[in-house]
Amino acid sequence: MRCQLCASDGGGGRGVVRVLVTADSAVTRAGLESLVTQSPLLSVAGSVSTGNLIEQIRNVQPDVVLLAWRRGLEQSLDSWLESGPTFVLLTEDADQPSTAAGFHSGLRAILPLHASAREISVAIEAAAEGLIVLHPDSVNSQQAAGPAPRPAEAPDAPLTPREIEVLRLLAEGLANKNIAWKLKISEHTVKFHIASIFTKLNVSSRAEAVAIGIRQGVILL
Repeated sequence: MRCQLCASDGGGGRGVVRVLVTADSAVTRAGLESLVTQSPLLSVAGSVSTGNLIEQIRNVQPDVVLLAWRRGLEQSLDSWLESGPTFVLLTEDADQPSTAAGFHSGLRAILPLHASAREISVAIEAAAEGLIVLHPDSVNSQQAAGPAPRPAEAPDAPLTPREIEVLRLLAEGLANKNIAWKLKISEHTVKFHIASIFTKLNVSSRAEAVAIGIRQGVILL
């Protein structure tokens, strides 16, 4: 899977992820249920149409809601995202502002409806760990629109303790594999953390991230 993932949580692994499948089409729900059951790390906690989503969330208390979203549900989406669980969104409008803004709430992944079964299952697993997942289609669309204006240095969300560790090791000039060895995590996870640091600090290079870290007192010289 070639997604851009940004870590927002430094925590460790977890058990089987309980997924609530949500779609207005019974055929779509059946397909998504089958997809979920193919992964040994996922289980179906329930299956429901969007009209009964809030009630089902209360009843089954899933770890992740896998939602096949469609136009016309914008107002409902806001209330769903505030209901508690983590959301993974499948949509035809992955770069639409009304969906992208959900990252400030419970939304952790946005994928197009044509995403592969592997991409969806990996996104669910990553979202359950607190990671933010963007499909390459969304990333390319945002890049084509041009860079967004950068706000002040203060990040929208604070760096996690693990991200601070990674940033300090970046300041030491360590490569990803050396950071992974020092922190006893995979090199893939290191990349997640670095992507998250870049996003939170609104930078595009290690040098910029380190410079801001020094100015903010995260990195001590």
